[in-house]
Amino acid sequence: MPRMSEAEKRRSHNRILDAAAQLFRERGVEATSVADVMKAAGMTHGGFYRHFESKEDLIATAFRHAIDDVVSGMEREESSEGRGKERQDYIAKYLSQAHVQDSRHGCPLAAMGTELARTKGASRHAGAQASDRMAALLRDAPETGSDQGLAAMALLMGTITLARLAGTEDEADRALEAGRTAIVLLQDHWPKGRS
Repeated sequence: MPRMSEAEKRRSHNRILDAAAQLFRERGVEATSVADVMKAAGMTHGGFYRHFESKEDLIATAFRHAIDDVVSGMEREESSEGRGKERQDYIAKYLSQAHVQDSRHGCPLAAMGTELARTKGASRHAGAQASDRMAALLRDAPETGSDQGLAAMALLMGTITLARLAGTEDEADRALEAGRTAIVLLQDHWPKGRS
């Protein structure tokens, strides 16, 4: 049997990560098996261990992969003006009916955070790192301190959770609108110099 080239191995690895990141966000970590991920990636279960040591390794790696995908636009932007626009675009997409309906491609922290909090290994560490990373990206400016980013993240995650729990689309829209109002208040009234 011919050996897989490094490029082919990387493509296969990324297919597994894409499938895992989507399935974990849609179904949850516990409800998604390695076999489910490999099937969604179009590969056999036997090939899994060529790419990952364990399901725990897959969870942590897929979570980081999902976070990279979600925040790459904000991180790539170098100017503060450009980063501010990327942040506002991110918040607008986050607080949308499309995000409510599509957890598969949405915020990994909102979809997987509670499950990662119950783990002790690399997955939990990946979640903690992602929280810090997101908080830094969501603050308005360095002088507002990291707590503003944490507050924004808490507000966004709480809003999307409430909107997904809503019984009707109208109720979900009410939750989203409340979140939009609150994020504006947070941005406009956060005390400068507070950490």
